[in-house]
Amino acid sequence: MALKKLAEKLAEYNSRLEAGKAEKIKSSHVQKVLKKLRKKAADLEAEIDAEKNSDRKSRLVRKLGTAQESVKRAEWLLREID
Repeated sequence: MALKKLAEKLAEYNSRLEAGKAEKIKSSHVQKVLKKLRKKAADLEAEIDAEKNSDRKSRLVRKLGTAQESVKRAEWLLREID
């Protein structure tokens, strides 16, 4: 999901929040998730370094890319809600 689509979702969330149909996202919640995502990315990097099988290694690299993209999104969200 591109940041543009994420921004659209945040705008939709803000309108639901103003209408009283959603609870406010707390930065502590986003920070908690961000910490988990960063740990997962670090674990994947370590696993990639130790992996000998090239097929499994390529799969882990794709997972790492997904984890890194999720970290970027979480960092963006944290900046937006603060």
